[in-house]
Amino acid sequence: MAHYIKMGKIPHKRHTQFRKEDGSLYSEQLFSTEGFSNDYSLLYHTYAPTLILKCDEPINVQPEVAEEKMLRHRSFEGFNLTPEADYLKSRKAVLLNQDCHIILAAPQQSMKDYFYKNADADEMIFVHEGSGVVKTCYGELPFSYGDYIMLPRGTIYQIHFNDEKNRLLIVESFHPMRYPKRYMSKYGQLMEHSPYCERDIRGPENLVTHDEKGDFIIQTKKKGLLYGIHYGTHPFDVVGWDGCCYPYIFSIHDFEPITGRVHQPPPVHQTFETNAFVVCSFVPRLYDYHPQSIPAPYNHSNIDSDELLYYVDGEFMSRKHVTKGMLTLHPAGIPHGPHPGAVEKSIGAKETQELAVMIDTFRPLQLTKTALELENPDYVMSWAE
Repeated sequence: MAHYIKMGKIPHKRHTQFRKEDGSLYSEQLFSTEGFSNDYSLLYHTYAPTLILKCDEPINVQPEVAEEKMLRHRSFEGFNLTPEADYLKSRKAVLLNQDCHIILAAPQQSMKDYFYKNADADEMIFVHEGSGVVKTCYGELPFSYGDYIMLPRGTIYQIHFNDEKNRLLIVESFHPMRYPKRYMSKYGQLMEHSPYCERDIRGPENLVTHDEKGDFIIQTKKKGLLYGIHYGTHPFDVVGWDGCCYPYIFSIHDFEPITGRVHQPPPVHQTFETNAFVVCSFVPRLYDYHPQSIPAPYNHSNIDSDELLYYVDGEFMSRKHVTKGMLTLHPAGIPHGPHPGAVEKSIGAKETQELAVMIDTFRPLQLTKTALELENPDYVMSWAE
């Protein structure tokens, strides 16, 4: 993420005196990635962002693996996850490895009494149902159906929902999440062949400075423990900031599909990447236009990656019995492909209205207890129908 933004009041030169009307100094904070070796932003606080009043005893929130090794196709009914009022309690890890945690959440209430910071991982929150605003020290990020909310690790945020009906797919990434390198110029611009560009990226807006003292709880997650850290000043007391590291939103509806005369491979749907997994967006698009093309995907083997598909909306010509919020996991080592009859049925079709998010991990995913509770046990036999 290397696109420069400036908001609010900042001094002419970095690391120089920047004073309030009463003559006292604003407090400068560097928010940087990879130490001091990559993207960063400079934030100017009304108060020093270090005033801790007390720390609560940490709570263990590390997800437990229920099934570590398996080699069969799996399917899970995501919308069967029971909604919970609190945002953090509603987050249930379903699949994980050492690189990422894949989480489902159905929160019913806004975050009112606390703020949240993931000190371990970047967060990608895909909004399947619901709308509202994410509040941060950088400003506000209004969101709605189909948005990817991208939060760099260490970002303090508070989500306010518009109503009680919310469904989220969340990925915690222990590696930085970036635009795919092949979309980027050597100077950091999204190039012409990219399926989206800088115009599609929505940065923070409406910077509101909270000049408040009190007791503000920031629930901070680190190494599987949740720490309630009490600060003496409001975390959103920033009067201005600039830089290239900040939260942003990209809508799946702004992804422009890449099509061809014959069926295109999954990398054309790639949206984000890390060193350990990729995220792809399947969106409404025209089918292949070779006169003898087969729109249905060909059978393929995942030799070195697990393939997880999260179904959002629309009809899927390659699969039967697809429901909203359904997840399918096709592990590395065995082939998968269209359900029986799907190939012939797809011939002659002109377009698809499907909407889905795919996550391909280079290390095997493990199942949690929540995943087993949501599982369709007969999915592995669905190719025999």
